Amino acid sequence: MKKMVIALGGNAIKHWEQEGYLDEQFQNVRKSCSHIVKIIQKGFRIVITHGNGPQVGNLLIQQEEGAPIVPPQPIDVCDAMTQGQIGYMIQQALLNEIKGVRLDRSVVTLITQVMVDREDPEFYNPTKPIGPFYNRSQKEKYENQWGHVFKRIKMKGEHYRRVVPSPDPIKILEANLVKDLLESGVIVIASGGGGIPVVLDDQGQIRGIEAVIDKDLAGEKLAESVGADIFMILTEVDQVYLNFGKKEQKGLRTLRLEKAKKYLQEGQFPVGSMGPKIEACIRFIEYGGERAIITCLDCADEALDGKKGTHILP
Repeated sequence: MKKMVIALGGNAIKHWEQEGYLDEQFQNVRKSCSHIVKIIQKGFRIVITHGNGPQVGNLLIQQEEGAPIVPPQPIDVCDAMTQGQIGYMIQQALLNEIKGVRLDRSVVTLITQVMVDREDPEFYNPTKPIGPFYNRSQKEKYENQWGHVFKRIKMKGEHYRRVVPSPDPIKILEANLVKDLLESGVIVIASGGGGIPVVLDDQGQIRGIEAVIDKDLAGEKLAESVGADIFMILTEVDQVYLNFGKKEQKGLRTLRLEKAKKYLQEGQFPVGSMGPKIEACIRFIEYGGERAIITCLDCADEALDGKKGTHILP
């Protein structure tokens, strides 16, 4: 039975135009899980990971606004909280979907720590956008009040988002447990939001560090850890494009490893969007994975049959 890691993008949980109310997020998660069940029915053993950008950004705002009343929690703790929150939603929705098609499978959410290097360059030049969009006055308020770092977003009008460090994942600390659960037939939700970033201190003790790891890069490390055959990234677009958004835009159904490296080096895939996804797929194929797939949620089932999506191959 082949093993697969599925990385759900943020749109699988909260659409950008939505406020983020719980019923909205549950509705999105239920739709996502209806697609995942089709993959399970094909006989795959799966691990699910997911993003948390909107959720952790909103949670951090709650920490700050509530600071006069209750002590605010740091980013790594909020990462853990959103792992539990989103894992709960996926776990419940998936169990209901599984029951609906008369499958007998268990689902578990595992709070996952991911080791990073405390000297990672991201801690000196943060790039990971989290939370909502801000105008200039809102940006300046949070800069002055909390010392946050913001970067302007390339879109119509003047918009900013908070950015935090996004260090490269080194190791999934609970990898052996994830693998054991997977081998026993359990569907595992792990490394949510890229995992909780941790480092070793001067005494060799594990401790959290304030950052948000890219969920696709952490998902790839997870795929390595469990010996996955396929790594699937579900995002907003049906496939990868060259010259995206331009007149000469061209979709890619198959992308060989060396071509993927070449296009990434040429800057075809922006750092803030498709770049980490391609990088994650390159790492997976270099590790020895059979196939990596990038496609949209609605295309997942057909992508497995080779009819949709972009397939990154050795």
